Amino acid sequence: MGTHPARRLWAALEPLHDVVYFADGVRDAGIALGLRGFWMTYFAFRAAPLGPVPAPPVVAAFAGFHPAMVAKALPDAWSRTTPAACLGARAAVSTAALREVGVDPQACERAAGLLGPVAAAADPTGRPLFAANAALALPGDAVGRLWQLATTLREHRGDGHVAALVSEGISGLEAHLLQVADGRFPDALIRQVRGWPAEDWATAAQALHGRGLLTAGSSPELTPAGRAVLEAVESRTDERAWTGGLSLLGEQGTEVLALLRPSVRAVIASGIMPEVNPTGLRLAG
Repeated sequence: MGTHPARRLWAALEPLHDVVYFADGVRDAGIALGLRGFWMTYFAFRAAPLGPVPAPPVVAAFAGFHPAMVAKALPDAWSRTTPAACLGARAAVSTAALREVGVDPQACERAAGLLGPVAAAADPTGRPLFAANAALALPGDAVGRLWQLATTLREHRGDGHVAALVSEGISGLEAHLLQVADGRFPDALIRQVRGWPAEDWATAAQALHGRGLLTAGSSPELTPAGRAVLEAVESRTDERAWTGGLSLLGEQGTEVLALLRPSVRAVIASGIMPEVNPTGLRLAG
């Protein structure tokens, strides 16, 4: 079976969006606003479309972070700067990063012209991060406009992914364990960048073992039932991303992929994104 068109589009949009996490200037842009280091910048920049929210709604929407990690950043960030300032800074630093690696502004313009109506018409039901991003005014700059549309549609897929996890009775922490067992990223990486203590990790592993989804031991593996759950989540994520909005592209989805391919390759070739990264995206030129 071929790769679902929604997954192919995600693989093109995700690297463009991800410069907001991995570009050299991101941490400095946050510090310039008064934020304390990378993680406060991350939470403030990504949550900014929601307004000056406290930690609990962000824990819920982002799904995979330990609550204490989020609480170190929010709501303290909003005593230091504003969501509007964060929105401006994240757009500026992301657009600059994409231009620096050599994305094609004309291709960005054409791709944004195709993606704009899709983002405007996509279903917001149960998708708070998508809806908040979709409500933002698009930049006049073609590269910035494409970055915001990539971000909006990325969050649409992410919100749908969280819903798919909930439908399978899988928490954000448990999702990490299943993905580690599937070889998507290393245990040590995801535990560190999502803030989970060893005790919580072990407890979640035991719970998944009790449900017959993971094997026992220090390096659990997916059982057939665990693989079926993981595949169901991924398949449902693709389907809901497609039926919830991306299907409006129709055959133009192929055109968008062709337009974005050189820009995606430029981002990957630049080394901005680490080869092993928390998105689980396998980098390939």
